[in-house]
Amino acid sequence: MDRTWNNKAWFMVLPVLVLVAFSALIPLMTVVNYSVQDTFGNNQFFWAGTEWFEEILHSDRFWQAMGRNLIFSAIILAIEVPLGIFVALNMPRSGWGVPVCLVLMALPLLIPWNVVGTIWQVFGRSDIGLLGYYVNAIGIDYNYVRDPIDAWVTVIIMDIWHWTSLVVLLCYAGLVSIPEAYYQAAKIDGASRWAVFRYIQLPKMNRVLLIAVLLRFMDSFMIYTEPFVVTGGGPGNSTTFLSIDLVKIALGQFDLGPAAAMSIVYFLIVLLLSWVFYTVMTNYDAER
Repeated sequence: MDRTWNNKAWFMVLPVLVLVAFSALIPLMTVVNYSVQDTFGNNQFFWAGTEWFEEILHSDRFWQAMGRNLIFSAIILAIEVPLGIFVALNMPRSGWGVPVCLVLMALPLLIPWNVVGTIWQVFGRSDIGLLGYYVNAIGIDYNYVRDPIDAWVTVIIMDIWHWTSLVVLLCYAGLVSIPEAYYQAAKIDGASRWAVFRYIQLPKMNRVLLIAVLLRFMDSFMIYTEPFVVTGGGPGNSTTFLSIDLVKIALGQFDLGPAAAMSIVYFLIVLLLSWVFYTVMTNYDAER
């Protein structure tokens, strides 16, 4: 039986496509335009070709910032994903505790990024912040303003506090979708707690874990607001990630050409790494 396809539904999507084109493609074209030109002011531009891209790719400053980004994302994923799974496994599946836990998990996600940075900026100060005061009170010399390690620890803990809830909620959604019959069969077979997790719960969470890893990687690799508010990229350049360095070049130095080229390279790196993550994880899932 031949089917008649009705393509009129695309007209419903057309406003969204127009909005995306206006809000994404036009700014992207502007950035591409700046990346291949130079200006000396007065809105006069001169063709520069690939000069800015070559300058960025041969810059130690760029590679050092990207290295900090990769280290930060690796630490975040190594902590937040296992922690999120652990919390989700220990959340109640029924009763009054379910809505309470879900609301508590959702609260950090509702706080704007700049507010999160402000909270931890004050919270970590050694003179007026509770964290800084009590950490120093137990004999640990903690000051994220002057010590790079303290700055890194503060930014990492802040991100864990803010975003682990996302992993928890995604993992919890995967867990509650598992039919009760699976657990009953495992109980009859005498399966251990680890066996239940390994052969029942973890496979059912594979899809949501893929989403969680991709979202957390992309967000952590593009992080800007929180560390900028807390440390401003310091002390020195210890927490100057690519996003912060990009803003410094674009707004601080007003080098629009190098900043545009760097933003395009930055975008392509995020796209490439996300594709690698997605390909590896989906292939692993298919092999199983």
